[in-house]
Amino acid sequence: MHSTSYVIKFTLVMTIIVAFVLALMVSGLKDIHGENESVYNKKGILSAVSVQLGKDVNAMSNEEVQTIFSKQIEQKVINTKGEELTPEQIKEETDGRSSTAEQLDMAKEGKKADADKLLPVFVFTASDNKKYNIVYTRGKGLWDEIWGYIALESDLNTVAGQAFDHKGETPGLGAEIKDNKAWYGQFTGKKFYNTSGEFTSISVVKGGVKDKTNQVDAISGATITGIGVDEMLERGIKYYEPYFQKLKSKESIN
Repeated sequence: MHSTSYVIKFTLVMTIIVAFVLALMVSGLKDIHGENESVYNKKGILSAVSVQLGKDVNAMSNEEVQTIFSKQIEQKVINTKGEELTPEQIKEETDGRSSTAEQLDMAKEGKKADADKLLPVFVFTASDNKKYNIVYTRGKGLWDEIWGYIALESDLNTVAGQAFDHKGETPGLGAEIKDNKAWYGQFTGKKFYNTSGEFTSISVVKGGVKDKTNQVDAISGATITGIGVDEMLERGIKYYEPYFQKLKSKESIN
């Protein structure tokens, strides 16, 4: 039998070896993990314009996603006044963590006061040179955070495409906001403003759609998640209104 001191020394040596190996693995895989996370986020953004791309974004290779993103996406970061920030201003506002829209930590931005929030805008140029503004919105589902990318037509009103995601909604219920194409597909063609130009948002309603312009059917059995989607769209899109107004003013001048 080995002595107690031998067992302690052996355990200590093995612990050091295992810790060293794990540290090497984490360090060695850091770049790969970072790239995979970046591609995952890019796929979420591009999924909002999957119809315009004519491709299943989830089936794309990492290289294809990176190529499309670099060639057909223009990134902007704005504040809630609708002002576009320079990379230097973005770094200052995020303590050096970010300089582009894709680098923004939206969980942290969501906790800021409204006046201090930074918002990403991704301008997608399709193969026919038509442009779509993809905006971001974040809210709370039944169990945790939910979010979405909304692609808007040139009128900055009509939904051209959308992609929702969640952190922990129930499979078959709240998770349907991401998994059920028939459900999230309802948003395409809906409008955030009525014919008078008033902001109405897009409502998730139970019991059947009465307004085909501004409403979608709720998910059966996922009432709280539906309310969360409803709320995040109304609040999140409102943040972009000053930016929309500046774009429209610029276009009217041109």
